Amino acid sequence: MISESYKFTVIRADKLDLDVRLQISEIFAEGFTQWLGYFSTDKNIIAKAFAHMFVLDQFYVAVKDNKIAGMVACTDCRTLSVRLNKKELRRYLGFFKGSIAAIALKKEFERPFKNPLPETSSIEFVGTASEFRGQGVASQIINHIIKNTNFREYLIEEVADSNTPAMNLYKKLGFVEYKRTPVSQKSAEKTGINNFIALKYIK
Repeated sequence: MISESYKFTVIRADKLDLDVRLQISEIFAEGFTQWLGYFSTDKNIIAKAFAHMFVLDQFYVAVKDNKIAGMVACTDCRTLSVRLNKKELRRYLGFFKGSIAAIALKKEFERPFKNPLPETSSIEFVGTASEFRGQGVASQIINHIIKNTNFREYLIEEVADSNTPAMNLYKKLGFVEYKRTPVSQKSAEKTGINNFIALKYIK
């Protein structure tokens, strides 16, 4: 189902006749390169290295003028939204760092939910292209997902408490905090993050 507004068209990524994988990997790189600096600080390399991983039928994208303005994954807490391929990671990051990425990030990106409840969804990989930030892209995609999927509860896991714009966005959309995981003092001093917040929205 497609949602139209005066700004963007929201559609599931696998239904779009564009080079979706390339564009969403660039959005991913813009948002995540700071966290993946060990592997590369070059956004182009990060985009190429991770372009393979997106499971497109689990992603919704906002489109304007054939450009992808933003993306959000929505899963049933059982299906993965990304799948890492060791060969692809080694191809762009090198054998050593690609191998480490395949092991370390698999635990982070492909971590399953333990005994997820029926009718529960996970909202993941929320990202907006730099040229479209501040235009309500993520809000429109998440609203579209909530209106057009059959889940009763929507979870957003591990939002850094230092990410004020994201926290404000989710609270504005009606998400409420339900869990807070403290970060070690050593890590907090290094990253500026004191807690990871989990939020949920119930229809």
